[in-house]
Parts: sequence; structure tokens; C-alpha cells
Amino acid sequence: MLDKPTIKTLEKVVVRFSGDSGDGMQLAGNIFTNVSAALGNQVSTFPDYPAEIRAPQGSLSGVSGFQVSVGTGVHTPGDSCDVLVAMNPAALKQNIKFLKPGGVIIVDIDSFKEADLRKALFTTDNAFKELGITAQVLEVPVTSMTKAALADSGLDNKSILKCRNIFALGLVCWLFDRPLETALHHLKNKFARKPAIFEANAKVLDAGFNYGHNIHATVSTYRIESPDPRPGVYTDINGNTATAWGLIMASEKCGRPLFLGSYPITPATDILHELAKRKDLGVKACQMEDEIAGVCSAIGASYAGNLAVTSTSGPGLALKSEGIGLAVIAELPLVVIDVQRGGPSTGLPTKTEQTDLMQALYGRNGESPVAVVAPASPTDCFTMAFEACRIAVEHMTPVILLSDAFIGNGSSAWRIPEADEFPQIKTPDVPEELRVPGAWRPYMRDPETLVRYWAVPGTENLAHRLGGLEKDFNTGAISTDPANHARMVETRRNKIARIATDIPGQEVLGNPEADTLLVGWGGTYGHLHTAADELNAQGTPVALAHFRYINPLPENTGEIFSRYKNIIVAELNTGMFADYLQARFPQHFFRRINKIEGQPFMVSEVIKGVKDILQQMQK
Repeated sequence: MLDKPTIKTLEKVVVRFSGDSGDGMQLAGNIFTNVSAALGNQVSTFPDYPAEIRAPQGSLSGVSGFQVSVGTGVHTPGDSCDVLVAMNPAALKQNIKFLKPGGVIIVDIDSFKEADLRKALFTTDNAFKELGITAQVLEVPVTSMTKAALADSGLDNKSILKCRNIFALGLVCWLFDRPLETALHHLKNKFARKPAIFEANAKVLDAGFNYGHNIHATVSTYRIESPDPRPGVYTDINGNTATAWGLIMASEKCGRPLFLGSYPITPATDILHELAKRKDLGVKACQMEDEIAGVCSAIGASYAGNLAVTSTSGPGLALKSEGIGLAVIAELPLVVIDVQRGGPSTGLPTKTEQTDLMQALYGRNGESPVAVVAPASPTDCFTMAFEACRIAVEHMTPVILLSDAFIGNGSSAWRIPEADEFPQIKTPDVPEELRVPGAWRPYMRDPETLVRYWAVPGTENLAHRLGGLEKDFNTGAISTDPANHARMVETRRNKIARIATDIPGQEVLGNPEADTLLVGWGGTYGHLHTAADELNAQGTPVALAHFRYINPLPENTGEIFSRYKNIIVAELNTGMFADYLQARFPQHFFRRINKIEGQPFMVSEVIKGVKDILQQMQK
């Protein structure tokens, strides 16, 4: 302990909340994140759920964590934390490795009794000594203080204990000089239908804040620098919610009602939950009996003229593969959202990976090309969900959106955009001159883009049928003619390739004089961006090309690669994107940094990986 309080002014600070899976760490972390975002801080979060549905209370396997970085220049939740909140010995044991030297540990000392220590497999009665902890430790009687604060509440003991996380939240708000008004607002929304629970949590939040203010044994407190944000309305948003809102924006911009046909699956279910709330915006969200029904209902909705979406994770994408092939041959717009997790099979349901890329690109029978895009961050999920819808509609094709558990569950501060910041989506309607009897056929298409016209059933003179059997290029009738099949295959393939003219060129960040290019895609953006910045600051010149458009690749991709001596691809799999690029650009050699542990990159891992590769090349 320190004799006097010290105040550390930092550009960014990382806090990690940890406890049993029933201790409410995700709620406390989310509220702290929202409070910080409301103050103008940049934020990035990492919810770290246990893999077990309900591990034994107090056990090592049941620890749940939530890490958040707040401040300026925030691109990741941080490799390590300045403050660790541990609600029990298991949480301390599992998370002490994430604490920075000189950091602060806040523990609920009431939960460090002998029985608690044994559950966490400690062999002595002093967890701090056994772990060799030299950090500042604030031993707070969270449980007993929570009970004291709610002694007159009338709540039963179980309900009182559920408020412990909010006491810890109040203490952390004191530590970082966060006002309680925003936290109270979120608690009121959370418990809108349970006023007694809200009142209890509000009282406990205040008690935690006051405890921090009044304690004699003080620890370091922190002042966080805030950037000068672009004017607008800001909120904290996670990737799955941003995805849902991006779909709604796309529906507004294309004038077609939004339909979601999905089956619940971790970690994508929150998209279904969010869209189910939006009947007021004309959204139709249907929970289907399985993954196949989900994609087939969406295909039917697309045929009927809806903006059709289905959401899933890797196992569900496998089940949807034949349905996606049907949308390919029928040339119907369809957005398939895959929030990736660890596999194979059911694998690691609550952990993140980028291991579905090859499945997205090639995981269908026959020649079944689809567009593939990938958001780079939680807030980018809004933009890329909109883009997936735009490409699907304007090019009459299925589009697979490859999100992942890290950005789907993680959150960032987001400025709510104005409606005019996004373009109108142009539906490829049948031209008026073809809307006369006998003039139109189902596979008539724009000669420049090769996009098939979208005829809504019930439109006069546009009666037609589609299906999974190959169709004649001219008449739309079933055809087994070899030459016709080859023509249709090439047409569908070229249609996808021509999307490259309708997407932005690839940007390159970092040192313009570098001869080493770090390459990534999707949800690893924050870690690779930070690693590139730190490498450049350390005197290792590096540029960064982070891809959001996977198939087709941006038109300038080959030109970019030709400018660099060394190309290093970092991804959370065994090298799928590197393999894809190697096949497309065989004149270049793509070196690799890979991780398949169900966890996001640490910035330090990427930095070490780049330096190791460059050192090996110099030998």
C-alpha cells in the first residue's frame, strides 16, 4: 500500500473485471465502458467468457472476464491491465498474468476464505504470497459492505449478493474519477421492470464510490486523457448490435423490408435478439427450427423481394452450404453473417478465431462463387453489414460477412451516423422496356455488370420461376446442355469478379518508406494497427494493409504487393488468407504469423513475430 495517493495521467488505461461466471463481470464492465464512452474516451473491450455453460462456483474453469481499454489512440483492449478486479481467488489466479508491473489489484477479501482458496487449488492460506504478488493490493470487504448497504432493502440474501459487482463498479468509478450519472442511467434501463432491484443497485453503486473516497489505505488513482472527438452523438456499441443496425440502415436505403431467418448459435445469437426488437422498423426476424431452415427461409424471402439475411457461426455455415449454393445458381441477393468461433465441430463456442475463411470462399459443391467481406472492428460491423447488403442487392449474389467472436462481443465508442452519410442502394429492377408481355426472361442481365434483374413475384408480366437445376442462359428453362452450363458458370464467376470495380481501393497505413508490409484481415485490425505503430516507433519500418474486402480483392492489391520486399500475413488460423493470397499472387512470397488458441492476438506477439521473421531473413 502507498502512504499517500498518487495520480497517474495516462493516454489510456486498461481495466480487467474478473470473477465467477455468475458475478456479473460483463455487466459491470459494459457499464464502465459506457460511462467512459460518454466522457469522450475511445474504448475497446474484450469479454472473455468461460467455455462451460455453468462451471462449479469458485472454480478455475468458471472464471469470467471483461477487459476494457479507455483513453486516446485505443485500437485494442490491451495486452495487459493497469487495474485488475478479482472477485474471488480463482479470478485472481487466472488473471494475475494480465496485470502490468506497478498495477493495482482490487479483491473482495470476503471471498478469500479457506474454502474459496481450496476451490481455486491454492495450497496455502495466503493467495497473494503464493502467487508472488508485489503489486498494490486493495483488500475490500465487498460482500459485507454490500450486505450492509442493503440491510434495510427487504431483498433476500441471494438478491443482495448479486449486487456485489455494482459495488465493485462504484469503486472503479471512484478510482478513475468517473461520474455516476451515466452508470445510474444504464442501471435504470437494465432494471426498468424491477424498480426494487434498480434502487438496490443504485444504492450499492453509491456505496462503492463512497468507500473508495473514504478509505484511509489509498492506492494510485488515474486521470485519463480524452481526445477531441468529432461532433455528434456517441454511444458504446458491440459488434453484433452494430451488425443488426447496419442491416436496418441498408433496408432503409434500398427500400426493401428486412427479413432475418436464423437459428440461435453462439456467438451470433445477439443479432437475432436485436432484430427481433425492431418490428417498429418493419423488420421480420424469424427464429427457425434449424440452420437449414434459416437459410432457406431467407432465400424464399429474397425471391419475394425482401432484403434477406441469415446469421450463424462456423458449424451453421457448414449446414447452410447447399442453401447458399441455391442462392448462387438462382442469383438472388442474400447476406450470410458468420460470427466466427473456434472449431472444428462445436469446438470452442465462446472463443474467437478466423478459421472459416476457406469455408466461406470454397465451402460449397460445384462452382459457387460468392462475395466475401469482413469487418475490422465492432463499429465497422455497421459499415460492413451495410456494404454486404449493398453488394448483395446491387450484384444479385450471396455475400458472406465474416465477423468473429472478438469483435462481435467486443465494443467500441461509436458516433451514430447521419442517414445521408450512407448512399442509396440501387435495386437492379427489370427495365420498363422489358415489362411487356413476352419480353422478359428470368436470366436477363445488365450487359456491363452481368447482374441479373430482380423481378418481384406478382409484378405484371414478370411471372417466373427459379431453382437449383441449371438454367438456359437465354430462356431460363432447365438445361443440361454442356456449352450452356459452361457459359452460366463463367457468367456467375465473372459477375463476382466485376464487383472489384465497385469497392474501394485497398489503403496502406504506417511508414510510407517501409519495405515490409504487414497484412491482416477482419477483426485483427486493432492489434495489427497498434503493432505496426509500435514497430515504427521502435525503429522497425512497417506498413499495414488490412483487408475488409476478401472476394473479390480490391483492384489495386497486386500493385500494393509489388512495392514491398517482405510481406507478412498475420491471422488467427493456420494461414488461410496467406494461402489464398499465395495462390492469387504466386510471384510473391507470403510469410506468416499465426495463432489458433481461441484468443485474439496480443500486440506483443505480433511485434515479436515480425521481428523474428525479419531477423531470420537477415541470416
